[in-house]
Amino acid sequence: MARGLIKGITRRQAETLAWIKAYLQEHGVAPQLTEIAEAFGITPPSVLDLVDALEKKGYIDRHGERGSRVIRLGPAEGSSRRKRGVVPTAGKGTAWVSIVGRVAAGAPILAEENIVGRVRVDALLARGRCFALEVKGDSMVDAGIPDGGLVIVRQQPVAEDGDVVVAIVGSEEATVKRLSIKDDRIELRPENEQYEPIPVGPDTDMRIVGKVVGVRERKRG
Repeated sequence: MARGLIKGITRRQAETLAWIKAYLQEHGVAPQLTEIAEAFGITPPSVLDLVDALEKKGYIDRHGERGSRVIRLGPAEGSSRRKRGVVPTAGKGTAWVSIVGRVAAGAPILAEENIVGRVRVDALLARGRCFALEVKGDSMVDAGIPDGGLVIVRQQPVAEDGDVVVAIVGSEEATVKRLSIKDDRIELRPENEQYEPIPVGPDTDMRIVGKVVGVRERKRG
């Protein structure tokens, strides 16, 4: 590719690049722009801006016909030099995900003051914009999520019936529950019979933060 490498890459560009790499590894073909948009919850024009920026910086190559699946990793991605802002990896097939101490209503999830550490997870698990959250309480133990465990969460504003989600109800901090959608009845259900479901009515201020895609036990020193 006849372009010089432009130093520097933003967090969102690095996350997009990591997601594209994981998709290529899993499927053997590049993702469509609409698939990237869905994974990150952004519009296709925004995805196009990200892809254009990554191509200009040498991380991907869209030589040839501009179809929907012509993305290839570019020469900059093959460089062994560490680049500022790239999501760090812990080895082949793994990636680091930030652990947040709290998720509150109206506050940026990955704000610097919220990050309390990092955890290494499978790169395919961490596709998209992800974070880890420590679970407080035993309301989800029957789903294999223990008190003090870490859930790996992919940020997305929507979820389907049966998904385990991180949600904010009212002005409270985030809660981890299973989303139940039955006709016009919506509930956030615990996976422990000692707790009651949280009903979500038309007047309930409820926001889905993301979908739980994995669970890790947190090692303590």
